[in-house]
Amino acid sequence: MTAAPARASERSTTDPAVRAASRAVFAVFVLNGFNFSSWAARLPAVRDGLGLTPSRIGVLLLIGSIGSLLALPLSGLLVTRLGAPRTVLGFAILNASGLTLASIGVAAGQVAVVGIGLVMYGVGTGVWDAAMNLEGALVEQRLGRTVMPRYHAGFSVGTAAAAGVAAIAAWLQVPVVVHLPVVVVLSTLGVVLAVRQFLPTPTGHGASAQVGGPNLHAPSEGRLRRAFGAWLEGRTLLIGLVVLAAALTEGSANDWVALAVVDGFGKDNAVGALTFGLFVTAMTAMRFLGTALLDRYGRVVILRLCSGLALAGLLLFALVSEDMMWLALVGVVLWGMGAALGFPVGMSAASDDPLRAAARVSVVSTIGYSAFLAGPPLLGMLAQHVGYRHALLAIAIPVVIGLGVIRAAAPVRANLAQ
Repeated sequence: MTAAPARASERSTTDPAVRAASRAVFAVFVLNGFNFSSWAARLPAVRDGLGLTPSRIGVLLLIGSIGSLLALPLSGLLVTRLGAPRTVLGFAILNASGLTLASIGVAAGQVAVVGIGLVMYGVGTGVWDAAMNLEGALVEQRLGRTVMPRYHAGFSVGTAAAAGVAAIAAWLQVPVVVHLPVVVVLSTLGVVLAVRQFLPTPTGHGASAQVGGPNLHAPSEGRLRRAFGAWLEGRTLLIGLVVLAAALTEGSANDWVALAVVDGFGKDNAVGALTFGLFVTAMTAMRFLGTALLDRYGRVVILRLCSGLALAGLLLFALVSEDMMWLALVGVVLWGMGAALGFPVGMSAASDDPLRAAARVSVVSTIGYSAFLAGPPLLGMLAQHVGYRHALLAIAIPVVIGLGVIRAAAPVRANLAQ
């Protein structure tokens, strides 16, 4: 018996407005990934332009992550008040403005200006991310089938496209202060067009179900109480643990797999980069494949499968001997597939009850993003003592913990029936 998302009527699954909104959400995910990768791919030029040591560039990146983490707890309240279209657009503009200011700081050699820009970028990214996930969950419910993993695959597509553009810009020696403002202006125009196709956000009592939050006319203290009350909900916190494990599994590969290949297997930088590309490819493919698997077998079964794949992949990559690189690459593929679905399925699970979706998604997103904040420096410190490959074994602990609480992600109606 499958535990698919609550089904909308057959009429709504073929509604042209819902299909248009689905395409728009996919586009917004792509553009979010595009902005992220446009900055990340130019980090070598940023480092050189500012003359930073590796530790100082790490601190600079941490500043942007803190901006996201501080903004995320308020994201549910913002979406409830403004609606998803205006929230996505407003914070996409803040995201783009922050990257533009950071690029100006790089050109001027002013680390403080870059830091201010990254705080703006982090706040914009965090709220934009939460709002687009809420809209994606609403569209998914109206479609009556699983599509959230496909939206997150769109993010991966955006990162790959931006990396290609950034590589060309670097090869042509285009300054960061020219490259970033141009691409983020274009991506913001794309967001302007996309949000026009989002599902309408009515006001009044209907707003609760549409935007996933409390009545807009409720007293401010009531909205605040409901927004932050989600931090006391057991199911929401357990879903957050599932997302935390997935975020650590994905983020550890983003940060360390290339270095682990270079240092742990004695390969050159090109092989390290290709291995990271293999991980991203496996994760993106699983996100496209996962929509059908989730509808057929349900969240709990597929999330358990993904946890098993991630655990097997991590163990293979970390423990095989240095002369068995081919087996380590098999591990990377399994690792990528296992990391693919925890985050998007967690967003869907947090949105099962439209009335509380905004508050719950903000909680789950905050817990998940804390992994991106704390994970890299902790693994880095561990790697100094045991090496990159063996340090990655630490990720197995949250994967096992997440595996133990996966049933919390079962659809609400399934939980009530048990």
